[in-house]
Amino acid sequence: MAHAQDRYYVPTGSHWPIVGSIGLLFLMVGVSTWLNGHDVGFWIMMAGFATIIFMVTGWFGTVIGESRRGLYNAQVDTSFRMGMFWFIFSEVMFFAAFFGALFYARNMAVPWLGGDSNNFFTNLLLWTGYESTWPTNGPDNVGGDFKSMGPLGLPLINTAILLTSSVTLTIAHHALIAGHRNVLKVFLALTFLLGFVFIYLQGVEYIHAYQDLNLTLGSGIYGSTFFMLTGFHGLHVTLGAIMLVVIWLRVMKGHFTAEDHFAFEAVAWYWHFVDVVWVALYVFVYWM
Repeated sequence: MAHAQDRYYVPTGSHWPIVGSIGLLFLMVGVSTWLNGHDVGFWIMMAGFATIIFMVTGWFGTVIGESRRGLYNAQVDTSFRMGMFWFIFSEVMFFAAFFGALFYARNMAVPWLGGDSNNFFTNLLLWTGYESTWPTNGPDNVGGDFKSMGPLGLPLINTAILLTSSVTLTIAHHALIAGHRNVLKVFLALTFLLGFVFIYLQGVEYIHAYQDLNLTLGSGIYGSTFFMLTGFHGLHVTLGAIMLVVIWLRVMKGHFTAEDHFAFEAVAWYWHFVDVVWVALYVFVYWM
């Protein structure tokens, strides 16, 4: 049985890390097998996903139960906040790597291949006649001709949706602190609904890109960076929206008080981070 000390709650050993490790093993083996042309790999991958979802659900349920029983104190709360801070920091570095790849390709590699460099042999020896323009599918017309995704239309609508969701989440947070539970429930629900609308519209945008613009992951460096950045961001929005749904369900059950609601704050931090990343992505991917 878990026990509490004077200053810190110390849980007993948990089986959830083992379950998560098994899920990751199945996921790795499944993906690698599937990518090598074996159909069974798809089902191994799905088993891995299911195991990870089972682990996350069970482990978070355990933590929620311990919190509701009052086993956590201020020092535990501080450790949770530090953990969430470093998690978001790791996500910042994750997206920084992709933004860095975009910057390198657009501002360094493409100009070099086009001859805009002190070493003119780069252009003469590798790809004579290549013009360093952006967007580009690279030398040799990799992936065929395509059209780039403009900043207006669905991307602009999605930007407005995410910015609005940050406002609704902030209103919900202030309502929680002020004890206005009905306002909290409504605006928190609006936040995750806006998140799911964003995901739906991004799916519509992808269909338009593939069918009408011939813009795919194989459309050279522009296509790969476009879909990697927007795709991973969409995945983060999906995870954030699911977390908001969980928080909303907890609110409906009467969880959280004005003084004790770190789980709400943690999800709010994550959601605002996702919104900030989208603003940067919208400027550097769609406009520039």
